[in-house]
Amino acid sequence: MTLVFSGNDYKYQLEAVMKLFIPAERFELIYTDRAVPVSGDYAFMRKTAVKGRMLVYAVCQIGGKTSHKSAVIRDTTEDIEDTCQLMLCRLLYTVMSELTGITSGWGMLTGVRPVKRVNRLIASGLDREGVISVMKDKYLVSEKKADIAYRTASVQEYLKQGLDGRSFSLYVSIPFCPTRCSYCSFISQTVASGRKLIPDYINKLCEEITYTGKLVSELGLKLDTVYFGGGTPTSFEAPQLERIMQAVSRSFDMSGVREYTVEAGRADTITEDKLRAVKVNGCTRLSVNPQTLNDSVLEAIGRKHTAAQFYEAFELANKLGFEHINTDVIAGLPTDTPESFDRTINGLIDLSPDNITVHTLSIKRAADLNHAKGKREVLRSPAGIMVDSATEKLLTASYRPYYLYRQKNMLENLENIGWSKQGAESLYNIFIMEEIQTILAVGAGASTKLVDLKGGRLERVFNYKHPLEYIRHFDLMLEKKKEIVDFYAEKE
Repeated sequence: MTLVFSGNDYKYQLEAVMKLFIPAERFELIYTDRAVPVSGDYAFMRKTAVKGRMLVYAVCQIGGKTSHKSAVIRDTTEDIEDTCQLMLCRLLYTVMSELTGITSGWGMLTGVRPVKRVNRLIASGLDREGVISVMKDKYLVSEKKADIAYRTASVQEYLKQGLDGRSFSLYVSIPFCPTRCSYCSFISQTVASGRKLIPDYINKLCEEITYTGKLVSELGLKLDTVYFGGGTPTSFEAPQLERIMQAVSRSFDMSGVREYTVEAGRADTITEDKLRAVKVNGCTRLSVNPQTLNDSVLEAIGRKHTAAQFYEAFELANKLGFEHINTDVIAGLPTDTPESFDRTINGLIDLSPDNITVHTLSIKRAADLNHAKGKREVLRSPAGIMVDSATEKLLTASYRPYYLYRQKNMLENLENIGWSKQGAESLYNIFIMEEIQTILAVGAGASTKLVDLKGGRLERVFNYKHPLEYIRHFDLMLEKKKEIVDFYAEKE
């Protein structure tokens, strides 16, 4: 597929719209100021000035069928570049929808954080009807998706109140897993392949935690929430987890911590000694993630545990008295069906965890599944039916959506939604998705996000991605941490 950008530099936005219809594939890109001949499937997207007006149009050809749409915008229009970009995206979406028969509940929206857009509309004074009207008319979002975004924003409203500009959350990265799932593209290593790196990785991670704690103390920042993610943190043994968590408690003032999460993740990594270790060291919120309760689907995605092992792990976590337990599932996994996915959702609701997160499969280029035979069959998965059914069941069971985000190459341009019982929402998930609190991140692949709400600034500081890089270039990485100090100096 060839994408031709003529008279515009909207590559990021227009390519994202194309991926709503043709996900997880590379496009040939052409930039030109004039019309050029193109063979095969293509999308030609042009912006040009015509007698005091801007003409934008999209012409697409798929499988020998061609369609086009155009619009004229006065050059006196306020924010004309943004208007042209928005209109060209709308035209491209409409043309591709006609040619493919595909429509998206999120319309032409391609961003990760649709609720952030809803929050801005609410802040401008719009009520529910006004917000939903803008989402439908301007961005072609369905009533159903606009409603779920509005519900999510409404739940977040009281949780965002009173945030202190000096508060922050800490993310600790454990980028190791027992095996690699077929859909995964995260920067992680299997424990088997990375076993020799683990001792050095833990040493460096604890050193970075200590270093970051000193920066925080000098800056007068206050720790609000802690999140151990990965990978699968419980791939590590109990003494290793304990050592890292103790480094956190030594390095930071924990007296104001409202939430401490550890992703226990996969049932085949969960043991009583590990759960006791994380609980005694401060963990209040545990994620035990089955992804599905169907053993055949678990086998298809490369998981080495069964649904029965998940139930055992969940019961163990309950027995040990964790304050909150989250369970993750994924809609659209290979070999899963709407009926078997319903059984998974019903099974989790029967367990009554405080949180149930419903993800939609996102097939990244780096994932094994994206290179497997039958990929096209996976992309035609009825994930939308699964997500709609889960939404209905969870609302009926009195769960509320409290955070929502999207990823590139998600099946049917769907979304991930965190559902919770009232009062059991994860603060960290809201803060990082809505970008309303600084997240200081440590470990390989971790990304620090510095947020200045008053000044409207957001900056990122990236750690080295792979554990070996992280270890080898550790001193250089610590030097980059000084960007945190610079950010707060400028903020003052």
